[in-house]
Amino acid sequence: MKEIHDICRIQVKFSEIDSMRRVWHGTYVKYFEDGRESFGRHFPGCDYKTMQDTGIYAPIYDIQVKCLAPLEMNDVAVIHTIYVPKRGARLDYQYEIYRERDNVLCCKGTTTQLFIDRDGIQMYDIPYFYEEWKKRYLKDND
Repeated sequence: MKEIHDICRIQVKFSEIDSMRRVWHGTYVKYFEDGRESFGRHFPGCDYKTMQDTGIYAPIYDIQVKCLAPLEMNDVAVIHTIYVPKRGARLDYQYEIYRERDNVLCCKGTTTQLFIDRDGIQMYDIPYFYEEWKKRYLKDND
């Protein structure tokens, strides 16, 4: 199966570091979000803007973060966001965050998002825009 992924770069800011002068562990969750936003810009049709326009959302259901090596202020974090195909009304991603200067893997993780409707009720049927997105980007992945 062909992998669908995106790569973006974020420079570590002062506001993202802790008292040990390392990226605070909670910041990696924000970097995952930055990765998903970049992914949506490069593979449009199932991005946050599309969801807002349709009134269907995909909040985080599960998140896993493993911190492996530090990032420091002014380092460039290279965020790899990989779409993981799963059955059902859900979005799954894997992440790898590297330190650009030496290509060290600093963090890896996963997220699962479940689709909800305007009333906050979990959806079990795949939203039409997600079905169209999968046809567009996964057609060669059967």
